[in-house]
Amino acid sequence: MPISAHNAQAIIDHAETKAREMGLAAIIAILDEGGHLKAFHRMDGAVLGSIDIAMRKARTAVLFQCNSEDVWDYLKPGAPAPHLELSNGGLAPYAGGIALKCPNGGLAGSLGVSGGTIEQDTKIAKAGLAAFEATLR
Repeated sequence: MPISAHNAQAIIDHAETKAREMGLAAIIAILDEGGHLKAFHRMDGAVLGSIDIAMRKARTAVLFQCNSEDVWDYLKPGAPAPHLELSNGGLAPYAGGIALKCPNGGLAGSLGVSGGTIEQDTKIAKAGLAAFEATLR
């Protein structure tokens, strides 16, 4: 199921609401199942450096069809794929990128969040994920 513009906006709206509750200005990127940009939102006051990080987290999640931090196990020191983070134009193997999957396991796209700590970005991304999951019901 491809992610629609309407669903992407719902994800952004929920993620932004969470960021505001936390007092943060975040970047939220939504990619389609092919890794192409579907929607993007830069909250007022968000750090410009977070644009690339949010995009990389989303790209990492969609390329590996998992949460971005799950890729760390493959490239950390002593792991089987050192320097994997240098592939695909640069990966972000830390939390804040979530693969958006359909109930049948198919990939719909991904979202990436940056602007806070890893823990804060994760909470914001999970708010976006909840909005995506609500569209599936």
